[in-house]
Amino acid sequence: MKQTTKIINQAKKEGRKALLEPEAKAICAEYGITVNKFDVATNAKEAVAQAEKIGYPIVLKIVSPDIIHKSDAGGVKVNLKTAAEVEAAFKTIMDNAKKYKADAQIVGEIVQEMAPQGTEVIVGAVKDPQFGQTVMFGLGGIFVELLKDVSFRVAPLTKEDAKEMIINLKAFPLLNGYRGSKPADLNALADVLCNVSKMILDNPEIKELDLNPVMAYPVGSKCVDARIILE
Repeated sequence: MKQTTKIINQAKKEGRKALLEPEAKAICAEYGITVNKFDVATNAKEAVAQAEKIGYPIVLKIVSPDIIHKSDAGGVKVNLKTAAEVEAAFKTIMDNAKKYKADAQIVGEIVQEMAPQGTEVIVGAVKDPQFGQTVMFGLGGIFVELLKDVSFRVAPLTKEDAKEMIINLKAFPLLNGYRGSKPADLNALADVLCNVSKMILDNPEIKELDLNPVMAYPVGSKCVDARIILE
């Protein structure tokens, strides 16, 4: 996994523990985890060109090693439907970021497709001092804080392990076609868990990983936001 090694080595060289979102997503994509289409723009004109290529609606987010909590900094704009909206949002995000942290190093803004709504799940990983690399699965979005309904397994995971993690949630009925809704693609979610398991074993420098949310669909899934912390 050449790109992953290159990204991790570059972050280490720069003394960064937190990978930038585009870097984390590039690693996910290299490990077969579907992410929403994205690019990085350094100015409003570039952002518009990338938005036209990706297709509306668009989400813009600040990319800065000094701004981890993007929403707190006013660094996120969603559901942008026209070139004019993208251009205005790009400028607003840049202004907000500079007000939030005047000396922040700003790489640009991530321009990404607004993924269709699905059932939001969270896939995580943590390097446990006792058990080593551990994978976590639960309901994502607001539910992760509210229900605290998550399951854990020590890596490596088999497909059967991954499916058990999903089925063991108290909220599993929400993924299994609750009240007439279509069930989520459990095979696709199990693949995400197995791919994360492989990623953290291949790259022991990864201390924490957080994919939240991953949109679960009747066919497939899509990682919308990715965070990776190195040791």
